[in-house]
Parts: sequence; C-alpha cells; structure tokens
Amino acid sequence: MTRKPLAAAVAAALLLPSISCEVNKSKSPLSPSVAGPIAGVEITAPRVLEPSEGIRLKASQQPITLLVENSSSNGVRPVTYAFEVASDTSFDLKMYARNGVEPGTDGRTRATVNALETGRRYYWRVRAEDGANSSSYTTATFEVLPRPQLDPPQQFAPINNVLTPSARPALIVGAATRNAGVSSVVYEFQIAFDSAFTTLAAIGITPEAGDTTTFVPGADLNPNATYFWRARAIDADVTSGWSNTQAFRTPGASAPSPSPGPAPGPAPGGPCNSGDALTIVECERNKFGHMDHGELVAFLKAVADSLNRNGIPGGRFGVLQKSSGANCGGYSCDIICSGNGGGQRQWDVLGDAEGAQAPRWAEVSTITVRVCEIR
Repeated sequence: MTRKPLAAAVAAALLLPSISCEVNKSKSPLSPSVAGPIAGVEITAPRVLEPSEGIRLKASQQPITLLVENSSSNGVRPVTYAFEVASDTSFDLKMYARNGVEPGTDGRTRATVNALETGRRYYWRVRAEDGANSSSYTTATFEVLPRPQLDPPQQFAPINNVLTPSARPALIVGAATRNAGVSSVVYEFQIAFDSAFTTLAAIGITPEAGDTTTFVPGADLNPNATYFWRARAIDADVTSGWSNTQAFRTPGASAPSPSPGPAPGPAPGGPCNSGDALTIVECERNKFGHMDHGELVAFLKAVADSLNRNGIPGGRFGVLQKSSGANCGGYSCDIICSGNGGGQRQWDVLGDAEGAQAPRWAEVSTITVRVCEIR
C-alpha cells in the first residue's frame, strides 16, 4: 500500500525540470535556451547601400566593403547580421560568408571582403538575426572588372618623315585597344628634337575624342627642321607603353607679307634692343597696360624674341608650358625659360603677374622642369 505514493512522488519529481524549463523560456527571451521564432517579433530587412545593384567595380577597388542600413526590431534580443557573397543566384557557390556581425553605431553595418576573382559577376545578400528570429534577405549584384590592359595607340599622321603643311602639325592617333577594366582615356603626346626624346619641343595631354584623337602644338615649331613624336594612352589605373617613334619635317619659313600700315598694338613702341636682359624686359613691358592672360603670353613671347635677337646669354629663350595650377592658357604667366630636361633654366620676369606686373629679371633657383617652347 505504501508503494503507490512513492512512485507518484518520483514521477512528479521527474516532471519538474521540464516544467521549470518551459517557465524559463516564456519568462526570459534573452536566454540562449530559446529555440525557434518568438511569436510577435518582427525584424525589418536591412537596406543595401554598397555595392549598389549592378555596379561595376575596378580591380583596384578591392577589398570591397559591404555596407547596409541597419534593420529595426520590436524584439528585446540584440540583432546581428549575416553576409554572403556567391557566384551564383542560388548561393550554392559562396565566395564569402560571415555571421554574427555586430551592428554599426552610426546606423550602418559593414563587412569587408578581402579579395574576389576579377572579371566576374557576383551576388550578395544580407539579413538581420536575433538568434530566434530573422529578417528576409536583401540581395544585390555587382561586377568586379578585370585588371586593366591598355595598348599603345596607333599613329596615323604625320608619319614616315613626311613634310607637314604647317609649323604646327596635327598629330593624330587611333583609339588604343583596351579591355573592360579601362574607363576614360587621355593621350600624352611628345614632340622632340631627337629620337631619344632627351630634348622635348612640345608636350600635351588630350582627352580621347572617339576613333581618333588629335594634338596640335601651342606654338610654331622651328622651320626646316626634323622632329620626332610619340604618344601613349593613360587611364586612372594604367598607362600604356609608348607608341612607335615617327618623324616629320616642318616647312621653311615663309616671307612676311607686306602690311598696308601699322597694325594696332597694345601700346606704341619700337624694337627692344639692348645687351641687358632687364632693360629688354622693361622695354617690352612698357608696350602694355595692365595685361590680361592673353596679353601676358604675348608679352612673354615678345620678351623671349627680343632676348634671342640681342643674343642675351643663357638662351635660346622661350616660354614655359604649364597646364596645372595658375596658368595663362597653358603657359606660365611670368616665366621665361631656356633648354629642356635637366639643363633647363628659368627666369621670373614679372614681380606679380596678377597685380602690379612690375618687370624684373631674376633667375629661379628651385624650378619645376616643364616643356620650354623655344622661340
């Protein structure tokens, strides 16, 4: 008779852990023992920010940062994020996977993919999870372009040592062959006095203009002279090799045509002749009032011509090309130069090109070597 109550007590004791566990689950949703979705909890899907749908990334833009706008949740459990990158739409071939990414404090969450094979399309997705519930996936695609390859441009004209019709010949190249990893292209042109390109006569950078791109020197080349030229293509990430070297000849100097009368000029004044460089600079400066950019270039060319005509030591003189920073239509606003390369010399001939424009003659000790267009 006493065995039945004992058996019942044992059975009741065995049931207690199960009842206690159910009570803990319902009272503590933060407990790791919670399994399965919690009723009523909703987590919004994170919003993809970068890489955005369909974007094409250069190979140089790796590593790639996956960036999303954080989800919101009405649950009490903390949310983390799961990122996946795959080469197929079903995400069977995963290239990258990371779970448990803590949300960013700025309302955005990031994950970094160190390296992906170039020249392929990828699919990526992300969702928010709290250990019991999760949002739906947000999915996007992107492409990693191949590493850029860019060939030298083909030279169309002038070639084969042809005699050009002008002292400012048009140099023409065809569009350089490239792969999908190349974006916008510009072309660098060089004209030199020698085939080794140790002494440059002119340089220029011109944006691509379709099937052919043309560069014209900013000043006349010497008459009855042979020049050598080459070009190369440049992208933000890659530079092609130089094209082949081609030669051309410039025509002879033409005789000046008779003028019906004195041409209007900035101010009256005859030739500036002197054995002193500063005197020549002052003389040429007196022919102008306050000079705009076009007149500054005309003044510099006139100074160089007068210096050369009077055999001032240090020449032959010319004007200095300058396409960046403060410049006057592709030239320095206040510098006279001689020579090219390591032997170049430069002189400042205006105290303040934008202000009083006072004449001076001061050799520049620390220079940036650029192309000197010899007059």
